[in-house]
Amino acid sequence: MGDLVFDVAHLLAGGMVVVSFLLLYQGRMYALLNMFALHAALLSAAVAWQALTQDAAHLFVSAAIALVFKAIVIPAALHRIVERLGIHRAIEPVVGVGLTMLAGTVLVALSILVMLPITLASDALAREELAFALSVVLLGLLMMITRHNAVSQVVGFMSMENGLVLAAAGARGMPLVVEFSVAFSILIAFIVIGIFLFRIRERFDTVDLQALDQFRGERR
Repeated sequence: MGDLVFDVAHLLAGGMVVVSFLLLYQGRMYALLNMFALHAALLSAAVAWQALTQDAAHLFVSAAIALVFKAIVIPAALHRIVERLGIHRAIEPVVGVGLTMLAGTVLVALSILVMLPITLASDALAREELAFALSVVLLGLLMMITRHNAVSQVVGFMSMENGLVLAAAGARGMPLVVEFSVAFSILIAFIVIGIFLFRIRERFDTVDLQALDQFRGERR
């Protein structure tokens, strides 16, 4: 039973890292949003598995929040925003996909090298979860850095938050009030970002941040 617990948790958390790489690889907006929905669904499954193995009922609430809001509501809303803004073209990265994937591999290796030694006092499952979670956070940050488009940067920000939730669940959970606070904070931030994107589109007729810099005369 112990091996099964470890293997399933390892599979789900590792799956999130793989999907984080797929988020970095995607060049089309709809494919990116679909990958984020899969990312959130894997988070929901990972947190639900932690709830089952830890006998922590409050983590089932976190899993449900991740499934309903992050895997269904937010991707659907982003699809709606993309349709309203007319963003159907390819996403232009700051650097090439090859260099981005290489940088992502380095960040994952760095996460393992940093996290495993400082969590020696924890059990093997928690150590693995925290290493995977840090990888997801850093890959989300990399996505925000390497994309011009504001929508893809929003996806990168939310994938970072998924990594933080995975870390909290793997570290024997977090208080339910904190989980609700994080969930509603992200939801409010998403609403504000959605309004912000519409205002950018209305004013400048684009959501490409490089184009906005050029509009201000800041050519890179």
